[in-house]
Amino acid sequence: MSALPPLCLTQGDPSGIGPDIALALYRQSRESGEPFFVLADPNLLRRRAELLGLAIEIAETAPERARSLFATALPVVPLMASVKGLPGQPDPSDAPGTIEAISRAVALVHAGRASAVVTNPIAKSVLYRAGFAHPGHTEYLGELAREHWGVPCRAVMMLWSRDLAVVPATIHVPLARVPSLLKTDDLVEIGAIVIEVCKRDFGIARPRLVFAGLNPHAGEDGAIGREDVEIIAPAVARLSALGHDVRGPLPADTMFHAAARATYDVAICAYHDQALIPLKTLAFDSGVNVTLGLPFIRTSPDHGTAFDIAGTGAARPTSLAEAVALAGRMARARA
Repeated sequence: MSALPPLCLTQGDPSGIGPDIALALYRQSRESGEPFFVLADPNLLRRRAELLGLAIEIAETAPERARSLFATALPVVPLMASVKGLPGQPDPSDAPGTIEAISRAVALVHAGRASAVVTNPIAKSVLYRAGFAHPGHTEYLGELAREHWGVPCRAVMMLWSRDLAVVPATIHVPLARVPSLLKTDDLVEIGAIVIEVCKRDFGIARPRLVFAGLNPHAGEDGAIGREDVEIIAPAVARLSALGHDVRGPLPADTMFHAAARATYDVAICAYHDQALIPLKTLAFDSGVNVTLGLPFIRTSPDHGTAFDIAGTGAARPTSLAEAVALAGRMARARA
């Protein structure tokens, strides 16, 4: 099989730790790691490398040359937008470059010039001040998928680590709204997407899914809230009737210890913190955000921009390394 196109890494918010961890990951992986190129302002990376005391050559190039350059220089596909990127000082004037990196990354995958998108962290509040109209990365990626592939898609967030994979059925919404947003049809669709990805991209022939209950003790058969009985249980029943290995709703407080985790591949949770607290407890430095349901592969480190340590050398590339490795694994599985 001929080599796949390289992975495309976006610069993220240029004032955050995205440039730091991209440089650090390149330094530790250039000899034997997964080849990637960065969509960025090359001068941003040169300035940050100098600040961090890293002797890394930055090579402005096209995606097609990234593999051949990777062992000796960090391949960078230049953005049209230049950025200030002062560490720890986010600036809305840098938002066009952040957005351009995301949109061009998807376009390059669509054109077959990159095999997957790995996104460095963005600061949504900075983008909002510049007029960005989307709630976040995931929603924008969904729009770009419709634009390039011409098909509707449902973007589903999965947080993956070597110890646990979780999917929050609702994401960045107030906790008070979660019960009204949980719908049986949505849970069935999310479950079906998770099962498809587990088979295609992770090589799991018969994925095992569990659904967490919304209420304490999964509602105690309706005694502590009716959502588990009336919304979640019917979704489990429908997926099971299709022949899938699905259980729930289960009490969330007993789902995440080691013996319980050994019985399933992915846990679908009712709300954000129910999913992310156990994931970040087990894999705070190595969790990966994977967007399911798109016609392309997208992963991201499971942390934010960390403006407070940008440019200090304190940022660790562990989660980004896992995101790059997982994107490469998924790309090879699809190929």
